[in-house]
Amino acid sequence: MPEISRFFGIIVTMYYNDHPPPHFHARYGNDAITYRLDLMTVMEGSLPPRAMGMVVEWAQAHRDELLADWELAESRQPLNPIEPLK
Repeated sequence: MPEISRFFGIIVTMYYNDHPPPHFHARYGNDAITYRLDLMTVMEGSLPPRAMGMVVEWAQAHRDELLADWELAESRQPLNPIEPLK
């Protein structure tokens, strides 16, 4: 599972050849979510509120890059790293 970004202890990844709809996975400590890109919503899981806010802010700022990485992942191409939240 390639890591595409890491910030404030949050690790963002995508699986190669994963199931639709386009999404990414974010982990913070023992908590994890799957975040849907087309609707910009959580598909499953939960994060502490502060971490969740950072993931949402980051995803909104990098939506196009995330969708581009999704397309790369579907075709099993190397994913591009995405700038972390600062």
